[in-house]
Amino acid sequence: MTEISSSIAAVNAAQRLAAEDHYYSAVDGIAEGNLTTAIAEFRASLACDAEFFDAWHGLIRVLQDAGHLDEAVAEAIRLEEKTPDDVLVHTRLSILYQMQGKVPEAEAEAAKARILGWKHELKNKDPKIDTMQL
Repeated sequence: MTEISSSIAAVNAAQRLAAEDHYYSAVDGIAEGNLTTAIAEFRASLACDAEFFDAWHGLIRVLQDAGHLDEAVAEAIRLEEKTPDDVLVHTRLSILYQMQGKVPEAEAEAAKARILGWKHELKNKDPKIDTMQL
């Protein structure tokens, strides 16, 4: 490993640790009923590590719980762009759209979640199956 790649790895590890610290502070905020703190901490977590997908899911859920449905949808769409095969993000979008009264969009996302779930299930039964061809 070169000196540069060692430095990058150390920075990445430090960023991930900071992201995890903010994540756990957000979870504490939820437990204390302080959604404003939870939102801020999830955002801080993502500022440290935008690939920390548990923080994305937490942020989306707490935005939903706080009644910020438009923001939750926007964040879910951003997460979907990063993780298009994530069943949970499609399920969450379906719920959010349903809460907004957008039934066709909710049904479309629910269908995506079901199809992805079936693909994951098939792949887990037989890892040789290429789910992208399904």
